[in-house]
Amino acid sequence: MGEFQLVLLRRMADHQPELVTEALRALGATRAEAREAHRKWQARAHSRTHPGGVRRYRMVLGPPESESARRIGDVECRALRWKLPLWPDLRFEVLCAPQGGAVWNEWLVRAPGAPRPRLRDIADLTPWSCTVDDVAAAFPPAAMLEPDAPSRARLQVTGPAGERVVAHFTWGLLQYVDVGTGA
Repeated sequence: MGEFQLVLLRRMADHQPELVTEALRALGATRAEAREAHRKWQARAHSRTHPGGVRRYRMVLGPPESESARRIGDVECRALRWKLPLWPDLRFEVLCAPQGGAVWNEWLVRAPGAPRPRLRDIADLTPWSCTVDDVAAAFPPAAMLEPDAPSRARLQVTGPAGERVVAHFTWGLLQYVDVGTGA
């Protein structure tokens, strides 16, 4: 599980190197170890012999903390969630096909029962403070934009004063906000 957290941090280092440095220190790991964990993860992801889909996550993270059926529009899927020590109020969620386990989405979400951050204004959107769902719930209607890279998401929202911004996420966790871009 510790190695998987390093995989997540490796991608977050692109936007929040200071926060990643603090997290690595808390995990007792180095940037080199994060790079190596990411390299291994990518090798597994592209291997013909290593299990794919949700089986890959089960092998690395063990049994999920929770697993449930979920309907999103007309589509039925399975939602699996794992607890990660680095983010106790969040869970790593994998949404996958009900048959075969093909992964459709993978990111950090708020843990059931964990309090949502108070997001009343665009200024409250600070790095690592919230997830995609947190922001979408605080500033409806929110619009998902095309991601700019794998493991990333972009959400366009309008603040209470009418300001349009784009919130950028890596693995579902807020990294930064483009103010005044609107797209």
